[in-house]
Amino acid sequence: MRIRRLDTIHLILLAVLAAGIAAALPAQQPRALTAADYARAEKFLGPALNPLVVGGSVSANWLPDERFWYRNTTPAGAEFILVDPGRRTRARAFDHVRLAAALSAAAGSKFAADNLPFQTIEFSTDGRNISFEAAGRRWTCDVQGAGCIAAGEATGARASGGRGGRGGAGRGGAAGSSVASPDGKRSTYIRDWNLWLRDTAGGQEKQLTTDGVKYFGYATDNAGWSSSDRAIVLWSPDSRKIATYQQDEREVGEMYLVSTPVNPVGHPTLRVSKFPLPGDPVMAMLHRVIIEADTGRVIRFQMQPDYHRATLGDNFSLRDMQWSPDSSRLAFISTSRDHKQAVLRIADAATGTVRTVYEEKVATQYESRIQCQVLWATNEFLWYSQRDDWGHVYLHDLSTGKLNNQVTTGEGPVMQLVRLDEKNRIMWFAAQGREKGEDPYFRHFYRIGLDGRNYTPLTPDTGDHSIQLSPSGRFLVDTYSQPDVPPAVTLRDGDGRLVMPLEKADISKLVAAGWKPPVPIKMTARDGKTDIYGLMFQPTDLDLRKKYPVVNNVYPGPQTGSTGSRSFTPARGDRQALAELGFIVVTIDGLGTPGRSKTFHDAYYGAMGRDNTIPDQVAGMKQLAQKYPYIDLDRVGIWGHSGGGFATTTAMFRFPDFFKVGIAESGNHDQRVNEDDWGERYQGLLVRSADGNDNYEVEANQNFAKNLKGHLLLAHGTMDTNVPPYQTLMIADALIKANKDFDMLMLPNQNHGYGTASSYMMRRRWDYFVKWLLGADPPKEYPLGQPATGRGGNPPPSGVRIP
Repeated sequence: MRIRRLDTIHLILLAVLAAGIAAALPAQQPRALTAADYARAEKFLGPALNPLVVGGSVSANWLPDERFWYRNTTPAGAEFILVDPGRRTRARAFDHVRLAAALSAAAGSKFAADNLPFQTIEFSTDGRNISFEAAGRRWTCDVQGAGCIAAGEATGARASGGRGGRGGAGRGGAAGSSVASPDGKRSTYIRDWNLWLRDTAGGQEKQLTTDGVKYFGYATDNAGWSSSDRAIVLWSPDSRKIATYQQDEREVGEMYLVSTPVNPVGHPTLRVSKFPLPGDPVMAMLHRVIIEADTGRVIRFQMQPDYHRATLGDNFSLRDMQWSPDSSRLAFISTSRDHKQAVLRIADAATGTVRTVYEEKVATQYESRIQCQVLWATNEFLWYSQRDDWGHVYLHDLSTGKLNNQVTTGEGPVMQLVRLDEKNRIMWFAAQGREKGEDPYFRHFYRIGLDGRNYTPLTPDTGDHSIQLSPSGRFLVDTYSQPDVPPAVTLRDGDGRLVMPLEKADISKLVAAGWKPPVPIKMTARDGKTDIYGLMFQPTDLDLRKKYPVVNNVYPGPQTGSTGSRSFTPARGDRQALAELGFIVVTIDGLGTPGRSKTFHDAYYGAMGRDNTIPDQVAGMKQLAQKYPYIDLDRVGIWGHSGGGFATTTAMFRFPDFFKVGIAESGNHDQRVNEDDWGERYQGLLVRSADGNDNYEVEANQNFAKNLKGHLLLAHGTMDTNVPPYQTLMIADALIKANKDFDMLMLPNQNHGYGTASSYMMRRRWDYFVKWLLGADPPKEYPLGQPATGRGGNPPPSGVRIP
């Protein structure tokens, strides 16, 4: 007993002594990051890294005989390469050294062979000469470099025109941007809410419509968040008719933004725009018309006006219209307000009579990854549908709408129609998730007959692909890469067989600068069975003995995901730069994002705020922490922009014990005050109950602000035309009422992407995570991206616009 008493006394004396020593020592100072730490991190942004990748890119310029040339970047500068697929040859397109000498002598200036003063060339018919513009003149030079002859003044950039376009306010007053006819002889534009015509050669103007009035104008592009002054028109192939609409927004609700008068100081400017909201009784409506360019005759479609909707995205799209080759008929798709119904119709261009051909109804929302293709010669059409849970192409009869046959089948959605050969009844397309054992977001390309036969994979190498088809389809240039594998370019024949390698990116300078690729990650979703994928960014000086806080850079969908393209890129926003400050940064494409099955995409339809893919982010990070023990799940942060800002407040308010720090940039936190099309597509129509509540109420994140436990920074541009800044102010109001501490940064006069303030926002984001998640002091007011420091800025990494 005496021994035990002595031991106890000794322990007490030791504890008192230790406490005394601790009291005598100075308080431990928090770790501080220096300007040098930030400068090192800044070297991992795009402006510093992108120039360190050399080559690995081919932009094929096809010649009539299916040879092609391209400009190749080399360590010394650039070279022009000519490829003959038939002969399997690759060589310089001309004698660079001799041509440089000949051009220098003719122009009176010194030009180097590896830095010639032009980027594009034209071959003569016989292939013996090339023409280009340089030093203010147009030149013709012998490919052997024997001599160069000046052939007049440089024409400069040729005027570009197209059959359709979209663009801005479209309101009236001064003339808007014009859209050229296919023959280039005329162009059309908006003035004072009406459509006008201008003769290209003489400049004469003619007013086509006269009854356009304010907010009931022709071809206007000013509904919702996107706007321009360009006429939204589709010229007929014969250049004599214009398909467009008269858009009625007269009773549509408005959004008001007030500028900050900083330069010059004075009265602020009020910006007023039409901005319908979910549940509004009046929407922007399109009265479809065809206008005869010669006479100005307006042929109105004999149908009710259409909602301002599209089969993909949240703005009216010209991809949903298609002229017949003889310009007598127009095919178009009408989409219902809730996006659950898409109807293919055909209008008679002379009378305006409309015939319904086919319609598809779905339980959630219909979208088409490819443009509906009408095969006028054979009286058929190609239709995109997810009716079997995968996005596939179907061939239908144009007269009856009946299904002829399914063209594509199997797992993995069709994502792009590359080319359609109607004569030979073949199509080339891109799809994802068809190659077993690969990241399902890797794009591969295929060829198939319209009867569903002769399915041919064209890009066998593992990776994310893009292709350039020769005019005949007998050859293709295939570029492929992975997030951690640099690009390679090969030439293949029409059946996907290798003809020859062309280029491979040189990343030796990138690696020498200390760069390391992100780590592809695979996890299981919250359902315990569905594989989900993403990327992980680690400090390049990772110490496996340490614990690192993890930052989740999120974008929830439903129209895109967190990770973005799976192609190689040296920098993905500032994710790696942030990791260099002492974090693990992850992007995870959870349930509810596109590019997989219909079931996967619709995972949280109608439950945006409650879900926002956050349960998958949590599940994924927990699995990563088991695999990588240096991940510290006691220090988890999250940030996102736009829809990612919305997801961030979902995380901080609905999962407050998991997420400790959040930065919500320009979030659309309540869809009832967001642009109508996005909410009504993915949440469904707003339905009010007898007690005054609605189905959007439970999704609104301000209603859960009282749950905040961690540190939250709210940020928004004060002139955001996409997500109004009062969305963030609603969150702030709720936090104030709940007596919660938070931080807020309003960026004066900045739109959705922050523009000139993007580098400032990035620096503040770094500071916030360093202070509250890393537990360190950031360097004071580090000048990130300021020209005086020789550094380059970078836009917000998750600045994905909410469509």
